[in-house]
Amino acid sequence: MSGNTFGEIFRVTTFGESHGVGLGCIVDGCPAGIEFDADFLQSEMNRRKPGARQKDSSGKEIFNSSVTARSEDDKAEVLSGVFEGKTEGTPIAIVIQNTSQISKDYSKIKDKFRPGHADWTYFAKYGFRDYRGGGRSSGRETAARVAAGAVAKMFLSQKGISIKAYTKKAAGIECKKFSLDEIERNSLRAPDAEAAAMMEEKISALRKEGNSCGGIIECIISGVPAGLGEPVFDKLDAELAKAMLSIGAVKGIEFGLGFEAADTTGKEDNDNMSASLGKIQFLTNNAGGILGGMSRGDDIIFRIAVKPVPSIFIEQKTVDTQFNDTSILIEGRHDVCLCPRIVPVAEAMAALTVADMYLRNLGSRI
Repeated sequence: MSGNTFGEIFRVTTFGESHGVGLGCIVDGCPAGIEFDADFLQSEMNRRKPGARQKDSSGKEIFNSSVTARSEDDKAEVLSGVFEGKTEGTPIAIVIQNTSQISKDYSKIKDKFRPGHADWTYFAKYGFRDYRGGGRSSGRETAARVAAGAVAKMFLSQKGISIKAYTKKAAGIECKKFSLDEIERNSLRAPDAEAAAMMEEKISALRKEGNSCGGIIECIISGVPAGLGEPVFDKLDAELAKAMLSIGAVKGIEFGLGFEAADTTGKEDNDNMSASLGKIQFLTNNAGGILGGMSRGDDIIFRIAVKPVPSIFIEQKTVDTQFNDTSILIEGRHDVCLCPRIVPVAEAMAALTVADMYLRNLGSRI
């Protein structure tokens, strides 16, 4: 299997399966001398980890009806690349052990292809598949991405670059207010407390029905200097799009005004510019902070569409490995809405992309 490595200079390779012994990542190309914060690494892992009972930003335990009941500590163990609290410039290896696998949940359906999953496509490509939770195609693989993304965030923070994602819409309910402080206070990671409560109510009802839902995550990248991105094939927005669409449940991405731009005129869509404060500023941000595939110095804003969780507790029509028509009823522990757990994954992939582009940009001129 190829395609397990992401990035050109700041390179990350992930490994492991959902129900294997563990998973992890190798981060290669991270500069030496970066202050390594092990507590921050673990806090990022905690934001993504499964478990219906989680803690908010104040440490208060909250029940999250959106996520699976599978409980993993997701303890990140750093094996190499860090010495006396700083990165060494050598490969950073991080391992996360699996401790709560229940593979028997999948034994009854091991010969059936789950609708909405990668079961059939893996079988078609390789001739067989790891049926225990989807193996490599499981969302659990993203734990390794979050670990690597935490390292990228440590690097970017020293460059004044920050990344914040949140649930903008879930279960058909959209946020009307925006408060950064609210995001980590509710189970949906939404910037609107009232909308989050309505989302939670709708998701709880879907859980009782055995059904699921999707949503939209928005991400803001701040502090990026102008000029990041490689014109033509490696445009910054193209690389961010690849990063986001590599997340299993993500089905679409738009920057700035996005698809709405198709219904505007050039006069409406163009972001006018000013230098009245001694530096170039854009009066609007319909472009999402990127022009010609390069950052323009203001906030980069994009949104990703997250599909409903395919593992639903409702009987569905499918086909077995002998190509016979049959039905399937999925059991086990599964998320109902992936948005709150994909928020830290989206941040991680954005961080990996920007870190790589930052390092690539250093060779653009003398």
